[in-house]
Amino acid sequence: MYSWFECKITYDRTGDDGLIKTVKETYLVDAQSFTEAEARITLEMKPFISGDFTVANIRRIKVGEMFDSQDANADRWYRSKVNFISLDEDKGVEKRIASTMFIKAADMEGALRNLLEGMKTTLADYEIASISETSILDVYEYAPIDEADVRDDD
Repeated sequence: MYSWFECKITYDRTGDDGLIKTVKETYLVDAQSFTEAEARITLEMKPFISGDFTVANIRRIKVGEMFDSQDANADRWYRSKVNFISLDEDKGVEKRIASTMFIKAADMEGALRNLLEGMKTTLADYEIASISETSILDVYEYAPIDEADVRDDD
């Protein structure tokens, strides 16, 4: 199972009106440790942010499945809670096991469509408990880091 980390960064950006504004952004990083998650998000953000930025927070999150989209308009990430339904044979009652899934889509309808498409191959009974838009701007899947990439050549 992969380890996913939600990384929040902060930096100052000059707005259209010329005023400097502090910006907070959230990203998902697939990494093996907190240290690697910080190194990966720093490496990924360097080309896009001029000046200093801070990794303000990193937290581990459980992700059952990621459903990416090839649609060019899909620019948002949605979080879905899916309950898998099983039968507890000893007690004779239904048991629900929650799983968090992330879906990339252009809108809520697209998120539901992409989730249903991704769940077509599952054999288990399930119910979609919720779908909500997240503040996640991008997802960086696992890739080994070369130490030369992390070193600051300044």
